[in-house]
Amino acid sequence: MRRRILIAVLVLVVAAPLAFAIFQPIQVLPRIRLAPGFSLIDQDGNRVTSEDMRGSFVLYDFTYSQCPEPCANLDATMRQVQDRVGEIDLGDVPLRLVTISFDPERDTQEVLLEKAQAVGADPAVWQFATVENPSLLKTIIGGGFEDYYAQNEDGSFTFDPKFVLVDGWGTIRGEYQYRSSVPEADRIIRHIGVLSDEVQKSTGAASVAYEAAHLFLCYAK
Repeated sequence: MRRRILIAVLVLVVAAPLAFAIFQPIQVLPRIRLAPGFSLIDQDGNRVTSEDMRGSFVLYDFTYSQCPEPCANLDATMRQVQDRVGEIDLGDVPLRLVTISFDPERDTQEVLLEKAQAVGADPAVWQFATVENPSLLKTIIGGGFEDYYAQNEDGSFTFDPKFVLVDGWGTIRGEYQYRSSVPEADRIIRHIGVLSDEVQKSTGAASVAYEAAHLFLCYAK
């Protein structure tokens, strides 16, 4: 009798995760790592810190104002996310967009303001920012966000075009490499919706199901 009970328990232990993984009743975004702390200055001369972002979903990208392609496409993707935010039920969590320049010597406040206006950035949602101390950028962008960039002899930059999605607790939940053949805005918007569902629904008994979704890697595509 004990043997049958033991076998039944073992079957349940094995079958339950398998069923959860197959049917995936809940999808989540991975908890990748903590986003870095930072203090930036935006296009309006306001200080922007990582603590200011707490409680918001934040989409970051990294560029510089004199960049040729693919920077125009990066801006276009951010603009699409800004314009389509109404498609997502965010609940009480605001969405913010932050473009960080890794060329602070040329990307002054005035240049960033001109850039923001040129791409149609809503200052209430989308900020363009950089640092006062250039030596901190490698720690923030290269170390914290793990996005590569390097300045060339002619003053241009070689860099890895990338978007990073961070939740309200300061945890990176999505990293999106720019690919010209794939409409990244669609995927990013879908993922923001998945993240919002988790925040709104993972309460009480449902929190166990969401933790199980993380445990069994039920990640949204």
